[in-house]
Amino acid sequence: MSDRVGLVVCPQARIYDHGPEHPLRPDRVLLTWELIAATGLDALPNVERLGCAPADDDTLELVHTAAFVDATRRAGHGEDGNWGAFGYGPGDNPIFPDMHEAGALVAGASVHAAEAVWSGACDHAFNAAGGLHHAMAERASGFCVYDDPAVAIAVLLAAGAQRVAYVDVDVHHGDGVQAIFWNDPRVLTISIHEFAPWIWFFPGTGDRSERGGPAAPGSAINVPLPPATGDAAWLEAFRAIVPPAVRAFAPDVLVSQLGCDTHHTDPLAHLELTTAAYAAVAAELHTLAHDATGGRWVATGGGGYQWARVVPRAWTLAFAEMAGAELVDALPAPWVTEAGRRLGEPVPTTFSEPALPPGYGDDEARAVTAALERTLFA
Repeated sequence: MSDRVGLVVCPQARIYDHGPEHPLRPDRVLLTWELIAATGLDALPNVERLGCAPADDDTLELVHTAAFVDATRRAGHGEDGNWGAFGYGPGDNPIFPDMHEAGALVAGASVHAAEAVWSGACDHAFNAAGGLHHAMAERASGFCVYDDPAVAIAVLLAAGAQRVAYVDVDVHHGDGVQAIFWNDPRVLTISIHEFAPWIWFFPGTGDRSERGGPAAPGSAINVPLPPATGDAAWLEAFRAIVPPAVRAFAPDVLVSQLGCDTHHTDPLAHLELTTAAYAAVAAELHTLAHDATGGRWVATGGGGYQWARVVPRAWTLAFAEMAGAELVDALPAPWVTEAGRRLGEPVPTTFSEPALPPGYGDDEARAVTAALERTLFA
């Protein structure tokens, strides 16, 4: 069991809200914190609740341009401008009130987690509100205003970390973090994601050939898996590529993005994972953190659009692993009732769920994994 595990709880971050019709609903994070509390994880003797405060402009501008931060603030305050040039407008990134303040809160929460880990106050820390990995240096993208994992990594580097490994298990390529550190050899970015070159799937990047900039060759690793990859093949790919690459890089800190839009019921993607995979990958990351970084692990949330049925279970499983706690399988009945009320339909009553048959993308996924192993570790 880790001695000190930080749980960032930032209910103010509910203002990060693109509107009632948008798939990125604040309730997915609120229900996660509520489930963690309902299971008693936040009351464990080795768990410390961490608060949050907005990241200031200087901190955001470690990875974002001053013009973008200014545009985000002004757009969210209702000013007129050419906000489309900064990625804002109808669709994925609609302008919403206090957009800058909301994004700064999420980034500040991830920074607080990173600072707690780097200072030694916590071995691991988790910000479920974070993981907004698509935002670029000068534009919003993919529901993401500010790129909180990148901001947290930049803060760690500024504080003295020599090398940081970033592992992204979201169904979508972690393109923003990769782009921001593309030419920085101090940061290894690894993304395992859905990728289908015969169709366009957001964000359209993340091929195996993307390996880092001229000053940082090999600093990006992408594991592009086909639609309909299931638990077994996905976990084989993760285990074959991620731990050996991270251990070889020898980072000071592990930062992870725990998107769970890989679930077989997610409405925005096509992988076929179950909650068993989320428990397994959390255990892999936990072991890796202790093996490679002396336990220093900063985890963020990410994607996941089954906001009541999947996301809270996935991230509570991850936090239980961080805290070294065993969960009973049955979800607390009051939480089930409340989640069902908000959703307007029943939600699962257990963390576990039935196994699925092998995915029809599994054979291709295994071929991708084998090719990557030959490229990376030959």
